Amino acid sequence: MNPGQAIVGRDGEREKLSAFLAAPQGQALVLRGETGVGKSALLDHAAALAAPAHDVIRAAGVEAESELPYAGLHQLLHPLLPHLSGLDDGHRAAFDVAFGLRAGGTPSVMSLGIAVLDLLSLASSGGPLLLLLDDGQWLDASSIEVCGFVGRRLAGSAVKMLIAVRSDVGSRFDTAALPELTLPPLPDEAAGRLLDLRHPGLSPRTRRLVLEHAMGNALALVELPPYVEAAGFGTVPLSRRLQHVYGLRIERLAAPVREELLRGALDGVGAGQAGNRSPGRRYRMRDTGEAMAAGLLDTDPATGELVFRHPLVRSTVVQLSTPNQRRAAHADLARLHEGEVERHARHLAASRVDPDEEVAATLEAAAESATRRGGAVAAVAWLTRAAELSETPADRSRRLGDAAFIAGHAALLDQAQRLVRSDPAPGPAESPATAIAAAYVALYEDGDVRSAHHRVAAAIEHLGDDGPEVLTRLVDLLLAISQYAGDAGSWHRTEELLRALGDRVHPRSAVYRDAWSDVVRHGGGVDERVERAFADVSALEPWDVSRLAVAAYHVDTLSRYRPHLQRAVDREVETGAVANGMTMLHLIMLDQLAAGEWDDAERTGRRALELNTAHGNVLFAHHTRAYLGLLAAVRGRLERARELQAVVDAWARPRGVGFLTQLADAIGTAAALSEGDYEAAYLHAIGITPPGSFEPYVHQAARTLLDLVESAVHTGRLEQAHRHSLAALDAGLPGISPRLALITYGAAAMTTGDEKEAADLYARAEAAPGAAGFPFELARIRLARGVRLRHTQGPRAARPLLVLAAESFDRLGAAGWAERAQAELRASGAPAGATPSHLTELTWQERRIAELAAGGLTNKEIGERMRLSPRTVSSHLYRVFPKLGITSRAALRDALGKLPG
Repeated sequence: MNPGQAIVGRDGEREKLSAFLAAPQGQALVLRGETGVGKSALLDHAAALAAPAHDVIRAAGVEAESELPYAGLHQLLHPLLPHLSGLDDGHRAAFDVAFGLRAGGTPSVMSLGIAVLDLLSLASSGGPLLLLLDDGQWLDASSIEVCGFVGRRLAGSAVKMLIAVRSDVGSRFDTAALPELTLPPLPDEAAGRLLDLRHPGLSPRTRRLVLEHAMGNALALVELPPYVEAAGFGTVPLSRRLQHVYGLRIERLAAPVREELLRGALDGVGAGQAGNRSPGRRYRMRDTGEAMAAGLLDTDPATGELVFRHPLVRSTVVQLSTPNQRRAAHADLARLHEGEVERHARHLAASRVDPDEEVAATLEAAAESATRRGGAVAAVAWLTRAAELSETPADRSRRLGDAAFIAGHAALLDQAQRLVRSDPAPGPAESPATAIAAAYVALYEDGDVRSAHHRVAAAIEHLGDDGPEVLTRLVDLLLAISQYAGDAGSWHRTEELLRALGDRVHPRSAVYRDAWSDVVRHGGGVDERVERAFADVSALEPWDVSRLAVAAYHVDTLSRYRPHLQRAVDREVETGAVANGMTMLHLIMLDQLAAGEWDDAERTGRRALELNTAHGNVLFAHHTRAYLGLLAAVRGRLERARELQAVVDAWARPRGVGFLTQLADAIGTAAALSEGDYEAAYLHAIGITPPGSFEPYVHQAARTLLDLVESAVHTGRLEQAHRHSLAALDAGLPGISPRLALITYGAAAMTTGDEKEAADLYARAEAAPGAAGFPFELARIRLARGVRLRHTQGPRAARPLLVLAAESFDRLGAAGWAERAQAELRASGAPAGATPSHLTELTWQERRIAELAAGGLTNKEIGERMRLSPRTVSSHLYRVFPKLGITSRAALRDALGKLPG
């Protein structure tokens, strides 16, 4: 058949599809329209047009699988999986984990999307490829995110992707930012032609009624004529009218045939030309000739298997069945899928009414599988159903508590509260689950650290025989609340409770306690403990990954674990533990800020703020504003910084959220330093901690060491500056973190009166392991050293250091600091905008890669930090070596050290 011969009134759409297929570049296109408007027919048309030159792969979303993570992606890519052998081990592993074939941390949308792009590139190496996806609105959220990522990056490939979605059903394709072609209803003339073509000889009255009721909908024009006069549709929506039409046909079928259709519908048998392309076992309908004759089923021409004629047929079959019929069908399907954890559990749960511990345990296992694969929302639903099927009150309470706990992490606070309210605790004390859910609401929605702390502490004190997992949840939440409170009273109470618990405290919780409470006094060895805990990241729950990363932030080793966060954050934000994803975004932003990737940090912060606001997480929204304010301050955007500082401080201070009030003071300090107002900077800094000591339980006390010392030196408070730097050395801060080593030695160098000692301390600062990973602090120390050298040894000695500092500040976008460094350069006799001759030979990217490589990072780790492939990193280093006059990676540190400064 000539392509398009059976399509009426879609000339413009067919022309656009022809242009889409003929385009030399790969691209994606979304066809959007109401049910029955003709999307599937246009997909058939595209397939026929493409067939001579393209390999065509078809798939279809299935509502029954919309909660199974990556089920849609598995179906779409299944015909291409033989090409996996041509991918590297990392990309094959990403597919294996996403599709549940092996254990491990679920890859991020980006890493899995890149793996899909590589797979498509391999599959299209022998000729162009067309991916057709019908009913895209029923794809699971994880698959849609990956499809959107891939669809936005097909330029330059030989792959086209055409996706049909219903306009009356919302989906994540609505925000996927892919080009769209909207299919309106057929115009009157075309509707009349189609009706006359398919139903010639209608009476004028029947023809008019059909056209009125169909309103240009192609499927309605084909299906309504035999029923329109008797139906009395009135103002019933079109989809309901079509369901009524199909319902009449279904009701006339024999009972065994209807049972076959029901089993097929509940197991997600496809509809239309995409049919049964989904991988894995599906129920194969048999003895359904009567349904074929009634126009309810078709045969998939590619597989020969039976499929529903239209998705509305499938949904109508389910709607017309009784609860007992659906339960019996689900029981049959559960047996069919015995070896598939999540699919088996879904059918098994739907087949039961009365409590059944075996089924409840199966659902619990499926929930755990879904959580680890980024499906926290599905896990909440399965745990809730497991609670309903539990045979004992204790198991019911435990499972409802688990569901509420995951709901809290998924930012479903209302649902978490409903779950715990459905399980009131006996006696006067509230249940642990109730305490956790109530504390989540108090903390996240209003920042009420006092009541949240009191409630969780009381739950720990009154905890009965609830098991170690419940205790650990309570302890970890109490530690998080204490961290936000940021005051000695809360922490003393928390530590007292943990001491009483003794060895019942989980080792990871002990890490959180030491890192989150007071890194000056308890931070020694945290770095190694975090590293050991991350050794088997696949065994960690998503929230433990982020908590350990928070601990890494406090000891300034977050860069090692950023790849874990970047792999997980998209999954958690879209389909998993959303609140956990918000924390991951905070951590990614903090590491970007520390590494000098300030534009990226700004984008991450804005994304986090949008997410916080959308989910009503007021605490996290102000937390994000604080980090954005700090970033604005170091960049010299002072009006914006002080605006955010005022907003955060006004919200946090009355509530006693000390973590945020300290950040507000840090914003004030950084803003004052940016504009050279050292007096104001000093006053802000001593509001965090007094000179000569580090206030207990104040997380910003050590972080602002350099700020306090530098502002004290510039305001003539040399005694206070010297006392503070000595306190840092006495506290052993260099042994706690690489950043603290850098700023402690730098601060000590600024405050000593002995020139030789100053030179030694500056050299120790620059040689500190990982110093290059903190370019802003390093540039400040180089600037201070250059200024000192100009005064003690003359302009010539100072100039190389001042040039390095100026170049770093300019590259970072630290406007105030760059101006100060340029002023010092001019005072040293250098022309404005001077740069060291060696550095002009290295681009910024080459310089950054060289510094990271000198710090011991592998090409893969550098690539993850800078979003480059390991091969690209290798190419950059290949160009860097001759520029530096070296031949090996081992010589990088010395070569970089010989550059001016």
